[in-house]
Amino acid sequence: MDYYSKQISDLIASLSMLPGIGEKTAQRLAFHILSMPIDQVEKLSGSIISARKNVRYCKVCATLTDQDICPICSNPKRDHSTIMVVEDTRDLAAYEKTGEYHGVYHVLHGAISPMQGIGPDDIKLKELMARLSSEQVNEVIIATNASLEGETTAMYISRLIKPTGIKVSRIASGVPVGGDLEYIDEVTLLRALEGRKEL
Repeated sequence: MDYYSKQISDLIASLSMLPGIGEKTAQRLAFHILSMPIDQVEKLSGSIISARKNVRYCKVCATLTDQDICPICSNPKRDHSTIMVVEDTRDLAAYEKTGEYHGVYHVLHGAISPMQGIGPDDIKLKELMARLSSEQVNEVIIATNASLEGETTAMYISRLIKPTGIKVSRIASGVPVGGDLEYIDEVTLLRALEGRKEL
């Protein structure tokens, strides 16, 4: 990118490090940012820095939040006896958009993947098991992605929980195999939730 000045090139290079952003999109974003009023640019950069510094794991469910306990876990109107286990915060957001699930969540921040060297200790499984022993839980709904890693994780969690006597169910198909929950429409997600089966 010798045709751009160093600062423009650096901005494009920084933006292209974001997932899903290629060089052309990075160029468009860079020139858009350069045309924005300076106060909007400062607000954008301030939001990024503030979020990175202040967002942390919820002490209960491990979702990303800027509070010690996220709004879902601290809501007394939610059904705390039902926990839906998801791979990441984006999956939680996808289910929240349906407006039909009233339980709480547990976010694993990943899935078991021996090929990538990710084992049970690398995701938030210990925290889930600690919750199950300290809270009054009737059902755990496993809503990991319908991928090989998601299925492996679901079976592993099921084997861990079964001996406790807590009901374990898996979201039904309707979520396509290989599909990521964050990209699936609300109706499909709702059907998958309603058609869950016990493992």
